[in-house]
Amino acid sequence: MSKSHNDSDSDPSHNPKSSPGSVKEESHDSSESVPKKSQRQPKGKTGFSVVEDTLEWMIFASRWIQAPLYLGLILGSVLYTYKFMGDLVHLWKEVNRMTEEAVMLVVLNLVDITMVANLITMVVIGGYASFVSRLPVEKHEDRPDWLQKVDAGTLKIKLVGSLVGISGIHLLKTFINIDHKPHEQIPWQIGIHATFLLSALMLAATERILHPPHKGH
Repeated sequence: MSKSHNDSDSDPSHNPKSSPGSVKEESHDSSESVPKKSQRQPKGKTGFSVVEDTLEWMIFASRWIQAPLYLGLILGSVLYTYKFMGDLVHLWKEVNRMTEEAVMLVVLNLVDITMVANLITMVVIGGYASFVSRLPVEKHEDRPDWLQKVDAGTLKIKLVGSLVGISGIHLLKTFINIDHKPHEQIPWQIGIHATFLLSALMLAATERILHPPHKGH
């Protein structure tokens, strides 16, 4: 009788002191089975959130409204090229009967058309890459150098620089053909050219102050 009693005492399953681990595990399992009140379940999107997401998507997608504008500029560049070829053919046919000043005026007109075409190209490519979508031309072998860093500030400086060049060409054409130009228009052209030049200098200075060059560059 005492032997059975000793066996029961030596058996860990009947020993109340040897089962605290099992009690802890049971209590731990029971605590895991009960959801905590402090944990909040994720809620679905409310009607306001859906409206907000839709509005933000529409605002972000509105940048594509500019895409037809750039396509129109490309068409304008094509028409400008047609005008260039017409003037070039006219110069080719009439060059023997034209004076040197007349030839220079036609050539300056061709230079003017070319500079305007360059301006259109910068607006189309730079504007599209800055305001609509990125162009995957990082590894393209024909990528222009001015596309290495295209942002709104750099694009404005390049555009104003092109306008200064175009204005200078028009002013030079006026001085060459000054006998056939109204004299009251010459001060206006000089003033416009000086305004473009001053604007370019101010934009360049502002860009340098806001984004100073790094040391070693």
